[in-house]
This record gives sequence, structure tokens and C-alpha cells, in this order.
Amino acid sequence: MIRLALFVPFALFIGLSTILLLGLDKNPTELPSALVGKKFPSFTLIALNEERGMLSEEDLAGEVALVNVWATWCYACRIEHAMLNQLNEQGVKVIGLNYKDERESAKNWLDLRGDPYAFSIFDVRGSLGLDLGVYGAPETYLIDAKGVIRHRRVGVVDERVWSNEFQDLYAQLKEESQ
Repeated sequence: MIRLALFVPFALFIGLSTILLLGLDKNPTELPSALVGKKFPSFTLIALNEERGMLSEEDLAGEVALVNVWATWCYACRIEHAMLNQLNEQGVKVIGLNYKDERESAKNWLDLRGDPYAFSIFDVRGSLGLDLGVYGAPETYLIDAKGVIRHRRVGVVDERVWSNEFQDLYAQLKEESQ
């Protein structure tokens, strides 16, 4: 009986090691989203630019677009921003979701770095971010013309990520929408 008890820690070690090894092939930027394949959550929030007024999920439908979660406090958003400007110049519709930020800081940030967004949703309390399951900024969602989320990326979208994860699906969705 005592000899058997000596093997318990070894068996626990083997079991935990197996579980760890099975999880090592997971990519932390590929966090699952229960919303992929479903309609963008319902919301009514004011635009960052107040003159545009209130926005809802209906403002997202009608055209394939990227919805980019960003904030002035987000260092990675600064890295990503040049790519978003480039995508906008290429004709990709990018919609901003300004997440838990201050309005004037966000407006100044866009004035300084350029504004790639067709419009920005001002989510000061993070309610829409919560409904989306946002882990933090930046996050980017690809939505089709019907407002259905087709892909989600947690982290920076750069040229490599665009070409590997978004570009082909974006082109396919654009073609289907015409």
C-alpha cells in the first residue's frame, strides 16, 4: 500500500504534463467567439463624432466591413493604426468601436494619426464590447453585408495578419454581396 502511494505524485505529474502538452499547440490570438456566424449584437450608442448622432447595428449592415475595437490607452492600437489607414485607402470599409475611452482624447488621437473609420461608435461604458466578448483592444471583427460576424481577431492586424486571415475571406464576402 505504501509503495502504491509513492506512485501517486508521479501519476499526477504525467497527467498534468499530458494536459499541458495538448494545450501547447493552441494559438492565444485565436480565442474562440460564440458570435462568429451570428448577427452583430444589437446596440444603440452615440457616434464618437456627436454630429452623426445615434448608431445601431443597422448602420453596420449593407456592406462588408471590419469593425475595429480601439482606444487611446491601447499601445497596440498605435501599432495597428497605420495598417487601418492603409486598408481604408484601399477601399476597405473600417468601422471603429472606441472602447472605454474619453471622447476628446479619442477625437484628438484620430486628428493626429488619421481617421481610417467610416464612423466610430463611442462605447464609453464598454456595453457593446461586453456583448461582443471583447478581451481588450485591439480586436477586429469581419462582418458581411447582412451584419453577420464572419471572423474575429484578437490583437494587432498587420500586413501578415491581413493577408493570412482576412484578405481572402473579405474578397469572397465582397463578391457574394454584389
